[in-house]
Amino acid sequence: MNQYAATQDAPATQIICDLRSDTVTAPDAKMRAAMADAEVGDDVYGEDATVNRLEASLAERLGKEAGLFLASGTQSNLVGLLSHCARGEEIITGKDYHIWKYEAAGASVLGGIALDPLQVATDGGLEPDAIRAAVKEDDSHHAMSRLLTLENTHNGLAVPLERCMAAADAGRDAGLSVHLDGARFFNAVEALGCSETDLAGIFDTISICLSKGLGAPVGSVLVGPRDVIDRARRWRKMLGGGTRQAGLLAAAGQLALEYNVDRLAEDRMRAERLGQTLSAYGDVQQATNMIFFTPKGGVTTAMQQHMAGHGVRLSEATGTTRFVLHKDVTDEGLQAAITGFDSYFA
Repeated sequence: MNQYAATQDAPATQIICDLRSDTVTAPDAKMRAAMADAEVGDDVYGEDATVNRLEASLAERLGKEAGLFLASGTQSNLVGLLSHCARGEEIITGKDYHIWKYEAAGASVLGGIALDPLQVATDGGLEPDAIRAAVKEDDSHHAMSRLLTLENTHNGLAVPLERCMAAADAGRDAGLSVHLDGARFFNAVEALGCSETDLAGIFDTISICLSKGLGAPVGSVLVGPRDVIDRARRWRKMLGGGTRQAGLLAAAGQLALEYNVDRLAEDRMRAERLGQTLSAYGDVQQATNMIFFTPKGGVTTAMQQHMAGHGVRLSEATGTTRFVLHKDVTDEGLQAAITGFDSYFA
């Protein structure tokens, strides 16, 4: 299943529930007002006060020395990887992780970095023994293993702290640094019931997405040690990511962190409610704010069209499809989805 496959043309019926992703949210009036009122400056000169506050506040919140605001999660991961590794060095990651599967091999194409993907366990983690076995000998025939990257959440699964720690310890014992693709970091924290620093403290660097689940229109923040973030800032500029009055966007991210983290439990509970309905019609795997649904007979165009007629938009997929709950799925929208599925399968 490719969750990024092309989606159907916009349906004629007004959509009140878009289940394709938590990236489809629109800034609300409060967020738009914060963007309009943002204090700005030239960020390349380091003079955008709103960007500076966002970077510093999130780094402090997660117990890190520094942060860097970037345009996207892919860019945030990429500059993180480039800041840890030089050409000819290697990243050990998961074969189903976003860095390996959905980021166009950017670290290899642009940084000359090798990626060695391992099998991902059913709970979304990597096995410590597999990590140890993947670390290369100091031999001129091999790339130099330098970095371990993990993911939390993975396909919506909140990977337990002890699993993250065991994997990170295996990497560090072999001399690796450890990076987290934490696109939905706060979903993981909410589901695990841990503190933000409990999870963040396991990793050297973390990429946090502000537009997945948190409702900002754009942006991610990379946090970590100051020397790594200084290198990342140089890489960001080299990759064309230096921006000017970016405080307009950073203000949205700051508001998202202040107001939209605590409400993530609502998305998980709505996902549970939808999953209960769907369980009568096929196989349901529910994790945090996501549902992976395999209906009897698979996903069909007829089902997508039927749901669109009820104001519900789905991803295009066959076999198993993903539904993602987010802040713009209201109780009314959720009920429209439940009613639509009930009527379709009836």
